[in-house]
Amino acid sequence: MLNIYIDADACPVKDETYKVAKRYNLLTYVVANQYLNIPMDINIRMEAVSGSFDAADDWIVEKSQANDIVITSDILLAQRCVEKAVKVVNPKGHEYNEDNIGTAVSGRETAEHMRQTGHKGTGPSAMTKTDKSNFLSKLDQVIQKIKKENG
Repeated sequence: MLNIYIDADACPVKDETYKVAKRYNLLTYVVANQYLNIPMDINIRMEAVSGSFDAADDWIVEKSQANDIVITSDILLAQRCVEKAVKVVNPKGHEYNEDNIGTAVSGRETAEHMRQTGHKGTGPSAMTKTDKSNFLSKLDQVIQKIKKENG
């Protein structure tokens, strides 16, 4: 069964994900380090995890299975999920997969090195309506592809 997992602590597209998941009647796990308010819906489940800094990531990696979908902007979580054949979409509508995750991890490491050597970056750009539209389109596309491949 196809499930969606949201790395929710700083996710700007939770509401959009809920709407798409409802349309396809998909179970959605909202995973965070603290309790977040979620819609009253039998198919949306809040998972507040505690423990280490990566507790939410660890929970998502442990529970997700091949062809589930993870919504995250965390490149290292995306890498761990891609290694399990889990589909990964970031909040701006970019899908991470075997072909591009290595480049994304490398770019993250370069940016981290630059920060450690004193270079100040601008950080991620703000979410726009276009970004949210791209996200909705990509999420819908990924769900349809999974459903088509798995009957």
